[in-house]
Amino acid sequence: MSLTKAEIQHVAALARLQVAEEEIGVLSEELEKILAYVDQLQQLDVTGIEAMSHVGVTQNVTRPDVPGISLLPEIALANGPDVEEQQFRVPAVLEG
Repeated sequence: MSLTKAEIQHVAALARLQVAEEEIGVLSEELEKILAYVDQLQQLDVTGIEAMSHVGVTQNVTRPDVPGISLLPEIALANGPDVEEQQFRVPAVLEG
Protein backbone atom coordinates (compact mmCIF):
# COMPACT_ATOMS: atom_id res chain seq x y z
CA MET A 1 0.00 0.00 0.00
CA SER A 2 1.60 3.22 -1.15
CA LEU A 3 0.71 6.44 0.64
CA THR A 4 0.52 9.69 -1.25
CA LYS A 5 2.18 12.91 -0.17
CA ALA A 6 -1.27 14.35 0.59
CA GLU A 7 -2.12 11.39 2.83
CA ILE A 8 1.14 11.77 4.75
CA GLN A 9 0.47 15.48 5.24
CA HIS A 10 -3.10 14.73 6.34
CA VAL A 11 -1.94 12.20 8.95
CA ALA A 12 0.68 14.67 10.17
CA ALA A 13 -1.97 17.38 10.47
CA LEU A 14 -4.23 15.03 12.45
CA ALA A 15 -1.33 14.36 14.81
CA ARG A 16 -0.57 18.09 14.91
CA LEU A 17 2.95 17.49 13.60
CA GLN A 18 4.92 19.70 11.29
CA VAL A 19 6.57 17.62 8.60
CA ALA A 20 9.35 18.97 6.43
CA GLU A 21 9.23 18.19 2.73
CA GLU A 22 12.35 15.98 2.98
CA GLU A 23 10.79 13.89 5.78
CA ILE A 24 7.75 12.81 3.76
CA GLY A 25 9.57 9.96 1.98
CA VAL A 26 10.87 8.44 5.22
CA LEU A 27 7.52 8.85 6.96
CA SER A 28 5.77 7.23 4.01
CA GLU A 29 7.97 4.13 4.30
CA GLU A 30 7.52 3.94 8.07
CA LEU A 31 3.73 4.35 7.90
CA GLU A 32 3.53 1.70 5.17
CA LYS A 33 5.36 -0.76 7.46
CA ILE A 34 3.02 0.07 10.33
CA LEU A 35 -0.06 -0.36 8.14
CA ALA A 36 1.28 -3.69 6.81
CA TYR A 37 1.68 -4.90 10.39
CA VAL A 38 -1.85 -3.76 11.26
CA ASP A 39 -3.08 -5.66 8.21
CA GLN A 40 -1.36 -8.82 9.53
CA LEU A 41 -3.06 -8.34 12.89
CA GLN A 42 -6.45 -7.92 11.22
CA GLN A 43 -6.02 -11.27 9.48
CA LEU A 44 -5.65 -13.16 12.78
CA ASP A 45 -8.52 -15.45 13.74
CA VAL A 46 -9.68 -14.29 17.15
CA THR A 47 -12.87 -16.33 17.23
CA GLY A 48 -13.60 -17.43 20.78
CA ILE A 49 -11.05 -15.12 22.36
CA GLU A 50 -12.62 -12.89 24.96
CA ALA A 51 -11.94 -9.18 24.57
CA MET A 52 -9.96 -7.61 27.39
CA SER A 53 -9.26 -4.08 28.48
CA HIS A 54 -5.71 -4.76 29.73
CA VAL A 55 -2.98 -7.06 28.51
CA GLY A 56 -2.00 -8.38 31.93
CA VAL A 57 -3.67 -8.99 35.22
CA THR A 58 -3.09 -6.16 37.62
CA GLN A 59 -2.73 -6.60 41.32
CA ASN A 60 -1.98 -4.34 44.23
CA VAL A 61 1.68 -4.70 45.14
CA THR A 62 1.73 -2.25 48.01
CA ARG A 63 2.16 -3.35 51.58
CA PRO A 64 -0.84 -3.52 53.91
CA ASP A 65 -1.66 -0.26 55.68
CA VAL A 66 -0.93 -1.38 59.22
CA PRO A 67 -0.05 1.08 62.00
CA GLY A 68 3.48 0.69 63.26
CA ILE A 69 5.75 2.07 65.91
CA SER A 70 6.24 5.82 65.56
CA LEU A 71 7.61 8.74 67.53
CA LEU A 72 5.77 9.94 70.57
CA PRO A 73 4.24 13.38 69.93
CA GLU A 74 6.41 14.94 72.64
CA ILE A 75 9.60 13.70 70.98
CA ALA A 76 8.50 14.78 67.50
CA LEU A 77 7.49 18.24 68.68
CA ALA A 78 10.63 18.72 70.78
CA ASN A 79 12.65 19.84 67.73
CA GLY A 80 10.07 22.34 66.51
CA PRO A 81 11.02 26.02 66.74
CA ASP A 82 7.44 27.07 67.58
CA VAL A 83 4.98 24.57 69.09
CA GLU A 84 1.48 25.36 70.28
CA GLU A 85 -1.12 22.87 71.60
CA GLN A 86 0.70 19.76 70.30
CA GLN A 87 1.10 21.29 66.79
CA PHE A 88 3.87 23.03 64.87
CA ARG A 89 3.13 26.72 64.47
CA VAL A 90 4.12 28.11 61.06
CA PRO A 91 3.86 31.54 59.44
CA ALA A 92 0.65 32.28 57.53
CA VAL A 93 0.81 31.29 53.88
CA LEU A 94 -2.35 33.02 52.67
CA GLU A 95 -3.33 36.46 53.84
CA GLY A 96 -6.78 37.76 53.75
